[in-house]
Amino acid sequence: MLTNLSNNEAKRHAAIDALKADDRGRDDTLRKYTFLACRLLNVPMCFVSVLDDEKQFVKSAQNVPFTETSLTDAFCAHTVRSEQTLICNDTLQDDMFRHYRLVHEAPFIRFYGGCPLRTREGVIVGTLCLLDNQAREFSAEDIETFEKIADLVSVFLETWHAVGYVDIVTLLPNRQRLLRDMSYLSGPDNTLVIIDCIDIAFAYEVARSLGMGAVESLLQDMALKLKAKLNLDGLLYAVAVGRFAFLLKDSESTTLEAIADTLKGTQASLNSQIPLNLDIHIGDSGAYSHELTPAEILRRAVSALHEAISQKKRFMTYDAEIDNKKRNDFQLLSELRKALHEGSGLYLVYQPKISLTTGSVTGAEALIRWKHPLLGEIMPGQFIPLVQRTSLMSELTDWVIEHAIRQISLWCDKNFQVPVSINLAASDFSRPGFADALEEKMLSHTLSPSLLSVECLETEKMLESPDALEGLEMLKLRGFRISLDDFGSGYSNINVLRKIPMDTIKLDRSIVGTISTDHGSLVIVRNVIRLLKQLDYEVLAEGVENEETVDILRGLGCDEVQGYFYSRPLNPELFEQWCEERAAV
Repeated sequence: MLTNLSNNEAKRHAAIDALKADDRGRDDTLRKYTFLACRLLNVPMCFVSVLDDEKQFVKSAQNVPFTETSLTDAFCAHTVRSEQTLICNDTLQDDMFRHYRLVHEAPFIRFYGGCPLRTREGVIVGTLCLLDNQAREFSAEDIETFEKIADLVSVFLETWHAVGYVDIVTLLPNRQRLLRDMSYLSGPDNTLVIIDCIDIAFAYEVARSLGMGAVESLLQDMALKLKAKLNLDGLLYAVAVGRFAFLLKDSESTTLEAIADTLKGTQASLNSQIPLNLDIHIGDSGAYSHELTPAEILRRAVSALHEAISQKKRFMTYDAEIDNKKRNDFQLLSELRKALHEGSGLYLVYQPKISLTTGSVTGAEALIRWKHPLLGEIMPGQFIPLVQRTSLMSELTDWVIEHAIRQISLWCDKNFQVPVSINLAASDFSRPGFADALEEKMLSHTLSPSLLSVECLETEKMLESPDALEGLEMLKLRGFRISLDDFGSGYSNINVLRKIPMDTIKLDRSIVGTISTDHGSLVIVRNVIRLLKQLDYEVLAEGVENEETVDILRGLGCDEVQGYFYSRPLNPELFEQWCEERAAV
């Protein structure tokens, strides 16, 4: 903080601004120094003085009745200009001070002593000031004591600021120092570059196995290797665990790609026996305007870095369009929470399931919809992936369960009994007591659990979670029907069929939709249905769009279908009407 000020006026002014600002911890300690000065030198008043271009600011004072003065009234301005200790034994007899207002008005200053507060480079950032309303003589010993106390104050100020601006593991300047240094820059002449070197989850595994000492050794070695390879003109900063940053001047001809090539193959060591290849990703803030704060510039660089990591690219520059989408996503989450709590905008629609044997309606899938007050209809594909990564998922699930059960109950009251399925995530099944709570909700409406089936999303997470698998078993024991959603896409494989207790397998639209036009898809679906039937599963095909697909699926032994060929998802009233009209045909 209080370094490299001698040739940088902007940094010197920023340092003075920081010293002017109130800081309780720092100022309380300074107050002990001013108390000590009063006691040792037998003067009634002492304070730390900080001067900018217009005023003198009084810090950590002893018995001083003012907190600031104009420079024209500031005795310490002379000390700063002289750049040495200044002692005035009697202001009334001194041509420099005899006409000052504070000599003739309270506190009637007759004695003044000022000693510059200097950085290690010799830059003056303030003064230590002594005052008395009586004239006095100051001996050489008194002056020596005064200067020693001023030296202690200077060292304290520099040390106090250094502690807050250094990463204690790598000893590099930290994120706070980066933000402070960026505030000195007067224009968009730099680009902020952030380098990510290690997956934080891996760092935790290292700590778990080898202890934190190994992680700290690794981070220290990373810092050394990066500094050596980058050969920077400026500073390398440690901004997070395994993340480093530097400011790239526009005048430098290097590019992100060149930096990535330079760092390719970089290794760091856990210890002398275990070298580690660093998985390096780089993001930069891109060009920015004068109006952007250092925190915003840093956020943009982090945004670019995270996009590089998510897209598995070595480097990326900040992209406003991508960033805005991410920010809008989080805004959507906030607004979805509001919609849940206020009970507005969210509703369920129901898509019929049709038996290919009888042609009758066998059930309905409840699908959530959201009518945003400004954006209009927002489809689940936009907000469900966002919700699944937050605790909001359980709230959304509870909302769907409550409204689906309420609708089943209303239909039963009309003697219209239709089983309904709802989609649940692995985190839902993992909740303690989830099966008991769901059964209790059904029974409180005098409904059989068989009227509600659950469709499993996130197959991979299901298989990785013993709690989720146990939750499914508990649901099946209580009479709820279990369906596996989207079979034939993504992670789904034969191993799933052995581990998850299911009644129905839903074939994904990605393989069903092309069986009438693609021979390969037809062969796959034919054999998948044959296998599933041999294992005694019911098979439902979703995404059915035309009659030809229906005929093929019927011929292959598929049990049920759903899709736009029969009906789009409908609100409860239209669903009832659709079912009545179909039954009447």
